[in-house]
Amino acid sequence: MDKEEQVLMSFKNLLNKLILLNKTKMEESLKGYKPSEVHCIEYIGKHVDSNVTKLAEFSYMTRGAISKMTKKLIKKGLIESYQKPDNKKEIYFRLTEQGKIIYKIHEELHKEFRERDKAVFEQITEEQLDMMIHFAEKYSRHLEAEIKKQGIKINQNKFDE
Repeated sequence: MDKEEQVLMSFKNLLNKLILLNKTKMEESLKGYKPSEVHCIEYIGKHVDSNVTKLAEFSYMTRGAISKMTKKLIKKGLIESYQKPDNKKEIYFRLTEQGKIIYKIHEELHKEFRERDKAVFEQITEEQLDMMIHFAEKYSRHLEAEIKKQGIKINQNKFDE
């Protein structure tokens, strides 16, 4: 196995272990909510004036799939839609009080996971972190270009795979 394969396998194994460690706690704490719904809530909670297009880009889902999901989240009382007085065409979303509770639970879980893993990051220098970020961003841009070049339409949420 060459170094490139080792890097890719290491990232895959790392991601699989993170999912394994975090999954049970997430499922218990956010029972009744699909990962895609929680991540949609997270995005809306972090971004003012979230709309279908922005949510679709973030989640790698089609606008149609996001429309269905937002309707479900509205029906569940987690988000509400609104329009700006100066733009009656565009529909935006914000969290309801119940949605804010789910958002807070999710954020607290991520905080707990970061605390659990803090010991590793304390051993890493700023320079090493910068190098890892640079690599991840560069590789991500490459993959995005390949997706566009191949004309791949992404229909499934990356978190539900």
